[in-house]
Formats: sequence, structure tokens, C-alpha cells
Amino acid sequence: MADNPRAAPGRLPLWSRLPLSVAAGVLMGLSTAPYDLWYLGFAGLVAAFWLFAAAPAAFQAIGTGWGVGLGYFGFGLGWIVEPFMVDVAETGWMAPFALLLMAGGLALFWALAFWSAAHLRSRPLWALVLTWTAAELARAYVFTGFPWGLVGYLWAPVMAIQWVSVIGPHGLTLVTLAVAASLAMALRAGRDGAPSVAAGLIGLAALGLGGAWLTPPVQDLSGRPMIRLIQPNAPQHEKWDPNKVQMFFDRQVSFTAAPPEGAKPALVVWPETAVPVLLNRAGDAFARISEAAGPAPVVVGIQRAESGRFYNSLAVMDGQGGLVQVYDKHHLVPFGEYMPAAALFRRWNIFGLAARAEGGYSPGPGPDILDLGGLGLALPLICYEAVFPQDVQRAPLRPDLLLQITNDAWFGSWSGPYQHFAQARIRAIEQGLPMVRAANTGVSAMIDGAGRIVASLPLNQEGFVDAPLPPPMRHTLYARTGDLPVLVLLFACAAGLIALRRRVSD
Repeated sequence: MADNPRAAPGRLPLWSRLPLSVAAGVLMGLSTAPYDLWYLGFAGLVAAFWLFAAAPAAFQAIGTGWGVGLGYFGFGLGWIVEPFMVDVAETGWMAPFALLLMAGGLALFWALAFWSAAHLRSRPLWALVLTWTAAELARAYVFTGFPWGLVGYLWAPVMAIQWVSVIGPHGLTLVTLAVAASLAMALRAGRDGAPSVAAGLIGLAALGLGGAWLTPPVQDLSGRPMIRLIQPNAPQHEKWDPNKVQMFFDRQVSFTAAPPEGAKPALVVWPETAVPVLLNRAGDAFARISEAAGPAPVVVGIQRAESGRFYNSLAVMDGQGGLVQVYDKHHLVPFGEYMPAAALFRRWNIFGLAARAEGGYSPGPGPDILDLGGLGLALPLICYEAVFPQDVQRAPLRPDLLLQITNDAWFGSWSGPYQHFAQARIRAIEQGLPMVRAANTGVSAMIDGAGRIVASLPLNQEGFVDAPLPPPMRHTLYARTGDLPVLVLLFACAAGLIALRRRVSD
């Protein structure tokens, strides 16, 4: 188990380090949706640790970490170019720069982690486990955060993902990195690596078997209230076309009015920005929606204006068409829904992709709870907000369900929507709560508190689906503790490694 520096592999030629690091990152990226090749992603992770061990100097470690991050984020976030291609003439030129800057910028977190670990030469691989986990935590919080594609998410296609209900996504990242480090040590040690192999295999078995044990049984959904999810499938380049706006609205109204095959829906949910008028002018639109829905309440995505500010909002209508509650999205997308330093970027005619006004949308006050009557309390999440575990943790009180409305047409028709959907599933598992998800172009779905898909509509297909609302499952440990235990463990382990380094130095 010892991380013996004398067993280090021969140094790699300087020219080969960056390409091999990028290749390891790309291999890790194959674990993301829609590929879901978690075993290749894990192999890439082991390769990243091996490459780190082959780069003994701190500056070489920086290059290795940055290269792994560049390959991972460059491959996994390829969808980032899609929003810029909606209006090719206006913003298409930004697409390659956006991908390079996003991938290269996020890779700096990993470069810093590798550099920091290289300074603890007595146990560098174990140090990397800690610093890499800390980098992922920082990525989730710094500069408003962007925890998309956390390392621990490579288990999303298999039962090991159930561990997020206990230790959260960052705890799962820590354990995953520790297992990968053990196997990398075995590769370094050769014939002497049996203890590390055993530790790695035990870790993998614990992840898999423990995930199976943690998976709650399938619930009996007979007699549960039905929820109708509306999916208009409006491509982003057509969504606001004056010649097609009415067609998409009428399509959603007709889906709302369609007779059910079984029990009548107790709630109808439209996706993000589904109503093509501002809230203060939506009287006629709401009347049509209410008439189509009958006595069922309706949740719609809509924009609203107040005192010169614009908000990306969710509105709840009662069974008589009256407006009963409004939630304003509070965690906005930088450069998409608002522009940091808007005055500076305005000099180069660069504006937010989804901005309705100069500087973009304004944020709401924070997480809120909707009272849906007999359905219980719901935590609303608009699009990007479902990416953040900490936003769900900040709910004023424990809800009965998570309610996400989104417009994933911005993410294109390949990897982006599937990755967003996978993260919605993980939020459900973390909290042990059902996720009700209505997406413009898909994937719209009902998800239970174990992350199982109860019913769904495929990507890029118009339609609706009636699905029973699962009851809440267990109040998970992660829902009670959040990321605090991982933070405490990281600080304790880091202190131990630093003390060990000082003892070795003395």
C-alpha cells in the first residue's frame, strides 16, 4: 500500500506527456452521457494517476493535470458550442473560443491540484486524491460554480451512484479517486503491487455491492396522483420565430387538453420559458391554458418584468386559472443569462445569449418552496439550477418533490441534454425525492427517489406523458449533512500529510 517513490516508472519523453494526458482525459470523458462507458472513464482516471507519477517535477505535474482536464472537459463539454450556433451570423464566431476557454479554464483547477500534490513527495498519489477532490469542490463553488461532470459522476450508469445518497457527489469523487490511486500504485509497483491491487479491487467491490445494497426497492405507484409533462420540442433557432411562436404555444395547449388514458392529471407542467409573453401580459394566454387544463393546476415557465428588470420565472396557476405563486430563477448562467462586467463586454458588442435586457436577467432572492396542495411541497429548479447539489441543499425546508423545468434546446441534440438529465437523476438520488422534469426538447421524465425513470419522453420528440408521482423515499444522510463531512475529512487528511512531510524533512 505504500506510495513508494523508488518504484516510480521511467520518465516519459517531454513531447509525449501532454498528448498522453489529453488522451487520458478524453478516455475519462467517455464516461459521460450519452456514451456512459464508465469502465473506460475509470481506466482513464487510473491512467491520469500513472501519468502524474511519471512527472516528478512540479511544473511537469501542472502540465499533466492541465492536459487531463483539457481532454476531459474539451470532450465532455463539446455541447458548449451549441448556444453560439443558434444565431450563427451573430455569435457563431465565438463557439471555438468558448469551448477552448471553458475547457482550458476548468482544467486549471486540476492543474493546481496536480501541482499541489507534487509538493508532498513522500505520498504524492494520496496527496493527489485529496487535492483533486478539493479542486472539484472548488469548481462547484468558485465564480458562482460549475459542478458539471464531477469525477464521481462516472458511476451514473451503474448502482455505485447510489453512494451519493450517503456521502454526496464530492464524497463519491473522493472514494473514486482513492480507488483509482490504489490501482495506479499497483501498476507502478509491478510484482510488489499485490496489496495495492487488493485495496483497489476491494474498493471497487464496495462501490458496486454497496450501491446495490443502498438502492431502495421499487415503489408501488398504484393510486398515486398523475402529473402531465408537456414537451413542445421547439428548436432554439425557431422558438422565438414570429411565424412559429403561436404554433408552439398552440401545440402545448393541445397537449394540455388531450384526454388521459387513465386517471386525470392532478398537475400539468410546461417547460422553461414556455409561454411566449411576459407574465404581466399573460392574461389571455393563462385563460387558454386554464381552459385546456380543466380543474388541474398548471406550472409554466415564463419571463416577467418588474421595475425595468427581467426574470426567468416559474408560475403556478390554480384550477381556475388564477396566479397563486411565482418563483424567479436565482442561479443564473454567466454569459448566457447575464453578463459579468456587462459594460466592459458591451464595448465589443458581446451580450448574453439569452438576455432580454441590457446585462441580462436579474436573479431571484434564492431557493423557495411551492405548495402544490395535495401533491405536497415542491422545490422549483429552473434549468441550470439542477446542476448544483448545494442549491438543493439550501431549500428552506424538506420538500416532497423536486420540480425542474428546463429548455435544453440550448444544449443541442446530442450530449448536453443527456448530461443535464443525468445530473437531474443524481439530485433525486441525493435527496431521496422524486424529480418531476419538463424539458422543451427533452428529456422530460418522472424520476423516483432512487433515480429510476418511471416515465419519459425521448429527446427531440414533441408530445406529453402522464406519469404517477412517486412518494418521497428515505431522508438521506447527504440531505442531512451536505458537503460538511467531506470538507472536514479533507482538512484532517491534508493536515496529516503536511505533518508527515515535515517529519520526513526533519
